[in-house]
Amino acid sequence: MSNVRPVGINSTLSTSTSSVQTSAFQQQSDSVRVLAEGAGVYVNTGDNPTSTNENYYVGLQGSGTVSLGPVRSQPVVAITKGSSTILQFQEGTGSAFEVGDAVTLTVTGQPTLDFEHRLVTNVNNSSGVGGQFSCQITVDYDSSAVGAVLQSVNTAILRKSFKVSVKTETGTGTAYIQQVQRS
Repeated sequence: MSNVRPVGINSTLSTSTSSVQTSAFQQQSDSVRVLAEGAGVYVNTGDNPTSTNENYYVGLQGSGTVSLGPVRSQPVVAITKGSSTILQFQEGTGSAFEVGDAVTLTVTGQPTLDFEHRLVTNVNNSSGVGGQFSCQITVDYDSSAVGAVLQSVNTAILRKSFKVSVKTETGTGTAYIQQVQRS
């Protein structure tokens, strides 16, 4: 039996035969653990998941661990605001993100630049982007009204984000959802 260590916050959902989902989590681990009480649940993960009876099943009073894939995060060195937001990474690093990934930006000391759970719409890895040899991605987030400019003394981190959905086959219950590290 392997041990698991909790990471981040625990989320609780009331479950029924209709699919419900959590708010967005910033991915900090490669796995999420689901505990079912009152009724077993079908579990799905993604940017906007809906659980069906074909998804991973956690039985009544049981728990299961679902892989999220590798943790993806990356420092951001520049932000170009507009109807879509362009994020620039350090020169020579490429992008940890792909088109269709949901991402969350956190900027220490400048929360007006933060955004949560937005989709990546473009990844530009070509050389010489705007005179820079770095990677830029475009995110479906309208930042045109944000007045702040990223200050070099602040840390901007972009993380992959996800949601978890659950549903029961019959009855109602509670699902407890937590990112975990296996040791």
